[in-house]
Amino acid sequence: MVIESIPTATSNQDLELQHALQRLQQRQLGLLPHIRPLRQPVAIVGPRDATAAQLACARRLGALLGQAKVPVLCGGKGGVMEAASWGIQQSGGIVIGLLPEDDDQEANHHLTVALPTGMGISRNALIARACNLMVAVGGGLGTMSEMALALQWSKQVFSIHDAPQVPGHRAFQTEEDLALVTLNTLLAR
Repeated sequence: MVIESIPTATSNQDLELQHALQRLQQRQLGLLPHIRPLRQPVAIVGPRDATAAQLACARRLGALLGQAKVPVLCGGKGGVMEAASWGIQQSGGIVIGLLPEDDDQEANHHLTVALPTGMGISRNALIARACNLMVAVGGGLGTMSEMALALQWSKQVFSIHDAPQVPGHRAFQTEEDLALVTLNTLLAR
């Protein structure tokens, strides 16, 4: 899946993704009459110790959401969080990191806004509560807690690349399917 710069479509799925991205960009820029832009962020969560596939997916998903001008929320650290932040920054989007520490010394350098919470892993609850929907790219116990809390608060949770299996979430096998469903879900709000 090539999201960083959506190329000329080569398949029906590419055409659908390109169309969804364009519609979401129009919405976020206020070009669709009577439809407010989305202000509540999408959360991208996952492990600090991520695989190459997880990092690449997070970068591409971040770039897609950045291009769409949808704000993104993450834990602000390394791994999947940093990869998503890099993709968002490179595409001109906004990414907010909710840090577990009292300061921003360990924040990744690609965040638009770094918010030190001083809450440790309890900040996972803030991420889950504040998001519009959540995408888990891999993960362990911390990601599982974020997913479970988001589901508890009736948020949609999507996952890929060996993310924890939490009852109620929707797992995807391909990044293309994940990207298309994510964009279409946001368009439906």
